[in-house]
Amino acid sequence: MSLGNHLFHARKKKGLSQEEVAEKLGISRQTVSKWETDETLPDICQSKRLAVLYGLSLDELVEFDIDIQEIQEVIEKTSEEVSDKIDWTKAWSSKYPVLTQYQGKVDTDYYGMELEKLLNDLEKKYGYRELDSFLVLKDILASVWNTRRKSGR
Repeated sequence: MSLGNHLFHARKKKGLSQEEVAEKLGISRQTVSKWETDETLPDICQSKRLAVLYGLSLDELVEFDIDIQEIQEVIEKTSEEVSDKIDWTKAWSSKYPVLTQYQGKVDTDYYGMELEKLLNDLEKKYGYRELDSFLVLKDILASVWNTRRKSGR
């Protein structure tokens, strides 16, 4: 996605018109339009002001992805009660069928006990609460997964 497209989506996400952005930044609406159509680029000072106006960091503004932003907002707005009602295995299994197929094949008791040991270790060594230990372990697994993917394993 181009910078102009990022700027357009960030502005729309904030519910602002080109005129409103122009007024807040003290520039013309045509300038905003040219940025959003990639005819010209905002300078670094204007980019910083845009980021503040749109409630984003400068990095987020440059890399703005409307889909990712919307997913992050849904996650932030989802209460624990609603999250507890979601069958996450079912939700992800259409994309990853292994989630509904492994139970009869994998010794889940063994892996469950090993994971339980790791969770307990995190709780004892670092004083994490149960959920925090789970999230740390999940993050470590994601990091291992990313490293394996990058190395071509």
